[in-house]
Amino acid sequence: MPDEARPLELGLIGYGHVGRHHARILDAMPGVHLGWIVDVDRARAEEGAAGTRATAATAAGDILDKVEAVVVAVPTVAHADVALPFLERGVGVLVEKPMTGTLGEADRLLAAAAGSGATLAVGHTERFNPAVAAALPLVAEPKFIEVHRLGLFPDRSLDIDVVFDVMIHDLDVLLAVEPSPVTSMDAVGVAVLTGRVDIANVRLRFESGCIANLTASRISRDRVRKIRWFQRDAYVSIDYAQQELEHWRLVRRAGQAPAIEGGKVEVERAEPLACELADFVDAVRRRRPPLVDGTAGRRALALAGEIAKALRGDRP
Repeated sequence: MPDEARPLELGLIGYGHVGRHHARILDAMPGVHLGWIVDVDRARAEEGAAGTRATAATAAGDILDKVEAVVVAVPTVAHADVALPFLERGVGVLVEKPMTGTLGEADRLLAAAAGSGATLAVGHTERFNPAVAAALPLVAEPKFIEVHRLGLFPDRSLDIDVVFDVMIHDLDVLLAVEPSPVTSMDAVGVAVLTGRVDIANVRLRFESGCIANLTASRISRDRVRKIRWFQRDAYVSIDYAQQELEHWRLVRRAGQAPAIEGGKVEVERAEPLACELADFVDAVRRRRPPLVDGTAGRRALALAGEIAKALRGDRP
């Protein structure tokens, strides 16, 4: 068990677009020693190490016995192969989303974590968005959920389609408040600028009767990241990017006409990725489940996979 009296020895594997942000935050985080930055491209690894207190390495296996926790920010196809040896040794792992490339790989990580007692967290950063954290307690039995996540064309993550790249964030948030099974879905997607789906829309019906309509795009001219919940006598709305929350409700009082009350809810702004990393470090130290654990990561991956099947037209 990590000694809380000294810094947690941590390694970062993958120094790409997302890995750079991990490195920036971890290097400045109290109670953490970012000892290693690993990347198969030595120049990138050395660039990362030069800007931090870390040592550069090119193979994840080189730090297996030197760390108590790792952040895995390599391409999705390599998540399982990189993370598994650490979990088997009892080393805590935060793996970026999507958790793995396949459900079979996700099950291997879950089994390894269960066998060794290692912490397994998945990088669904939006769950740590302060607006989301403030909104979720206000959401109860929603009947309709609408999500728009539109962004500019990226220069990364083009090895996966838009469902696994960006919509999966919203699937994780959706599943955090709607636990009942999906009973039907209609989906459409178009590969516009790449060989994979770049814009997708899906309509999900849950066993509870809730319907969710999600649109995700990585080819839009504007950035939009919003989610709205409609439930009996209440409406909850989030702007992820602005970290803004609105809550409106119908208030009934005896002898009076119903009144609509509410408005903006005060949200204390914070960087979601920093909150995510702080939760992971604390989970490793205290041997407690992280907010977004491997089971949650697998759930989001499974639903994303079903949507991908529907987009291909091979869902029964």
